[in-house]
Amino acid sequence: MHHIIWPEGYVPGFSDNFASNEMIVAGLSVADVWPQLDDTGAWPTYYSNASDIRFHDRTGPRLSAGARFRFTTFGFAVEAKVTEYVPPVDGQPARVAWHGWVEGDADARLDVHHAWLLEDLPGNRVRILTQETQNGASAKQLAATRPNPMINGHQEWLDGMIAAARR
Repeated sequence: MHHIIWPEGYVPGFSDNFASNEMIVAGLSVADVWPQLDDTGAWPTYYSNASDIRFHDRTGPRLSAGARFRFTTFGFAVEAKVTEYVPPVDGQPARVAWHGWVEGDADARLDVHHAWLLEDLPGNRVRILTQETQNGASAKQLAATRPNPMINGHQEWLDGMIAAARR
């Protein structure tokens, strides 16, 4: 199976927080799931933790390489720029990643790398992997919180995405 490509400064284990969620689901393919991730207009319909999505460069609502957008999640207004965008191609995983940040001083600033990998597996199965690393004081607080809000929130995103793809 394939893995997430991490930029320098965001490698798990060397960042302030890391969350990883993965689902392998029978009866779906990347072609079924990709539209739910690629179209940010769909996010709030199946994921309660994404709202106020706006694109700065008048692209959107679909993601694209280099697209700049803003959305509210986990109570943060996150600015984001797509840093990796590889739509589905037979035999290769689809990938999306963005650098996200919340402006502020040393106590409020938050920097994240959120990445997605979708790949078809034998037996009519799809693998959906989402991982996020974070740096900043808020990230350190999130890492120490139990239950972990990032893991629980991202699980809701995966569950909602899968349910939307099945519809």
